[in-house]
Amino acid sequence: MKDINIRITGRAGRITLQRPDALNAMTYEMCTAIEAVLMEWQSNDTVDLVIIDALGTRAFCAGGDIADLYQSGLDKNYAFGQKFWADEYRLNALIARYPKPYIAFMQGFTMGGGVGISCHGSHRIVGETSQIAMPECGIGLVPDVGGSYILARAPGHLGEYLGLTADRMGPKDAIEVGFADYFIPQDRWAALTQELEKTGDAEALKTYIDKAPAGKLADALPMINSAFQSGDLSTIVSELSHHDSSFAEKTLKAMGRNSPLSMACALKIIDHLRDKSGDLEMALRCEYRFTARAMEFGDFLEGIRAAIIDKDRTPNWQHQMSSVPSADIEHMLSPLGAMELSL
Repeated sequence: MKDINIRITGRAGRITLQRPDALNAMTYEMCTAIEAVLMEWQSNDTVDLVIIDALGTRAFCAGGDIADLYQSGLDKNYAFGQKFWADEYRLNALIARYPKPYIAFMQGFTMGGGVGISCHGSHRIVGETSQIAMPECGIGLVPDVGGSYILARAPGHLGEYLGLTADRMGPKDAIEVGFADYFIPQDRWAALTQELEKTGDAEALKTYIDKAPAGKLADALPMINSAFQSGDLSTIVSELSHHDSSFAEKTLKAMGRNSPLSMACALKIIDHLRDKSGDLEMALRCEYRFTARAMEFGDFLEGIRAAIIDKDRTPNWQHQMSSVPSADIEHMLSPLGAMELSL
């Protein structure tokens, strides 16, 4: 498959995304290929660890390839998207519980679906160019691929802030929030990869670790906690609207680009996971309840139209940020019965 290079080199199973011109966006075929080979390598004694990386300097993986999803939604073939997300989420769960070291090198943009195939691994490496974000609310989804689980465990109310603003985390922020483990300068990645291939020992990477450049979120945490502690979208908007600061202005502007329904549901998911001490599988099931309905009842098709198809950046969302009915939130997040996600 031209979009992904899967092979065994030395003691390492190697997965390399190779769609650099598309920011290594992940197709459905790439997703199923990764799942199949991970299942195979679990019982292959010649593979001691797995390395996933990507070609190009701009992105590890900037998300999923959603053009086919959009067309299927226009055709009212909602089952296609439901299967896509179910299979993708099963892959995310497989990575999280993988019995061998799973080492991800995340240069440039790592967003959406890219988070799902890297940030649940056992060894998550960032470098100077790393920019990690969960921008799903901007296209009418919620932070998914298990991202809500990481957001719910973030310090303070950073999870709500990052989920509702899609603010990008540099390497130090990504480590402190919980999306990454180690900062290793990118000029050392090739040598480290060769050593991992030769030895099959994930502990080898610890001699390459360096101090990450300063982040930005720690200083902003008091303001973030104050604005987002309510967990209610209209209250957050009101709090920010009455706060005269560049932080409040920038945050409201970022939220103003997003689907209000998605943001309100994202808050509910994060709060539920935190309240229930939810695990990754609970997170994936909560996310799937939303995404399974996103085409038919949510803002997903309108979000894709505005961002990807027509590129007018003026989506016509169903609701205003100040008034998302609780009944609509409950409908998007209610159990799916026989359609519940099976992991």
